Amino acid sequence: MESNNQSGSVKKKSFGERLKSAPRAKWIKFIIMAVLTIAFVIWTGYVGVLIVIPLFFDSYILKYIPWGFWKTSGNSALRKVMEWVDAIGFALVAVYVINTFFFQNYQIPSSSLEKSLLVGDFLFVSKMSYGTRSPMTPLSFPLAQHTLPILNCKSYIDKPQIKYQRFAGFGSIERGDIVVFNFPAGDTVAINQQAADYYSLCRMNPQGRTGVWSDKSAYGDIVYRPVDRRENYVKRCMGLPGETIELRDDDVYINGQKVADPENMQLNYYVQTDGTQISETVFNDLGISMDDYAVMDQTGRYIPYYFDPMQEMRNANPLLNKGIADDMKFTADSLQLTQMGFAAKGKNFGIVYSLPLTKKMVAELNAKPFILKVFKQKERIEKRQFPDGTLIDFPFYYPITYPTGWSRDAYGPLWIPKKGATITFDKDVEYKVAAYERVIKNYEGNDFTFRDGKVYINGKQADSYTFTMDYYFMMGDNRHNSADSRSWGFVPENHIVGQPMFVWLSLDKDKGWFSGKIRWNRIFTSAKKK
Repeated sequence: MESNNQSGSVKKKSFGERLKSAPRAKWIKFIIMAVLTIAFVIWTGYVGVLIVIPLFFDSYILKYIPWGFWKTSGNSALRKVMEWVDAIGFALVAVYVINTFFFQNYQIPSSSLEKSLLVGDFLFVSKMSYGTRSPMTPLSFPLAQHTLPILNCKSYIDKPQIKYQRFAGFGSIERGDIVVFNFPAGDTVAINQQAADYYSLCRMNPQGRTGVWSDKSAYGDIVYRPVDRRENYVKRCMGLPGETIELRDDDVYINGQKVADPENMQLNYYVQTDGTQISETVFNDLGISMDDYAVMDQTGRYIPYYFDPMQEMRNANPLLNKGIADDMKFTADSLQLTQMGFAAKGKNFGIVYSLPLTKKMVAELNAKPFILKVFKQKERIEKRQFPDGTLIDFPFYYPITYPTGWSRDAYGPLWIPKKGATITFDKDVEYKVAAYERVIKNYEGNDFTFRDGKVYINGKQADSYTFTMDYYFMMGDNRHNSADSRSWGFVPENHIVGQPMFVWLSLDKDKGWFSGKIRWNRIFTSAKKK
């Protein structure tokens, strides 16, 4: 305690007295904070963080700095304001540290991983599973990936940028892991169409890049985002660094060997009935979301969507059967429908739904008496023209600029870059440029030029290139409705965020709060491998 001397002045405690008077509980708290700080420095190598230890020592033990000066203030308004500032400041720092180095929340926004992870699932994502990535854009607002809500402005400051490094973790990515990562093609974004891939927007615009940049009303400003501020995606890793991946009739092959499909993988099927409409109860029992079986009408209501295959055939060929007798028309149309895979029951082709289904769901539908046939949809490939006049197959698949003839079902073989591995530019140069130019240029930061059949890297002709990072091939379990590595290429290691551990909340957007909106059976279920 402080005491009065003979003159009445206050005698301040000496250093030794402050040490002795500090309660044991304060010493314990300081020791815990010091040990945690040292462990953090050993883990990250951020030696500068050690500066907080003297601050902890003063805060808990010495108390030279009046950290809580406002608590003894006679101004009640100041005390209340400072209480809020203190609480909010502590919460922001805690959230920033936890969200940056340990774990974060992630919500499934799209159906690309159905039925393994569902739209509306909230995931607990561990950043330590594959080793925490150092914050590359450190000056950012916690819990906001790239845009502040309400204010609708950037949630980060571009500079400084910290060089990529990854701290020690619990393991490495394995095939079949569900992984959260920053969207590689999200480095450039059209603000008014953020859900779309900027590069695809440029390909589809008649004027190409110029058309996208000049049409502010449609596309808005075009912005660049640092690696760790790009949109978060979640997919399943199907190809590892150094492997060759291939799809044959929707089956994945790695280095020529078939690998097992995810348990809940689904594909698009035609479901043909004898004319019976499938009820909403059947869709709910199967777990098919409204977006997959219904369309919105002019009043904003969702109504089931199905079509008459015979009428669709005649609408597609209005002049084909002109002037031909009805029985001959039926014969011509039915022959084409049969060749497409549809079944006939007498002269009836019934009605058809287009649905994404798992193998289990296919079996359940086939067991119903009103089902004529369930069969997998074939992708329709048509020609589209690039802005420069080049004809390409559409939908287009990575590598976009090389005519591979690949599709969503028959893709590859494609080699996945690996750190330390070298490719040569002695043969198949155009193909290799198309497949690996973005990797060498955009992800690994080199100047890359291809002219007169030769490759130039950083201004010098190159006969080979050695990769400096590992890359991964990510795919969605909803194979026919997933924009994944087949569309935009490889995921670099510096884009890896972490691994989802479990679902902590799941909300069904098709249902109300009192009619099953919360999927109780999914809460606290594993999200690592399904």
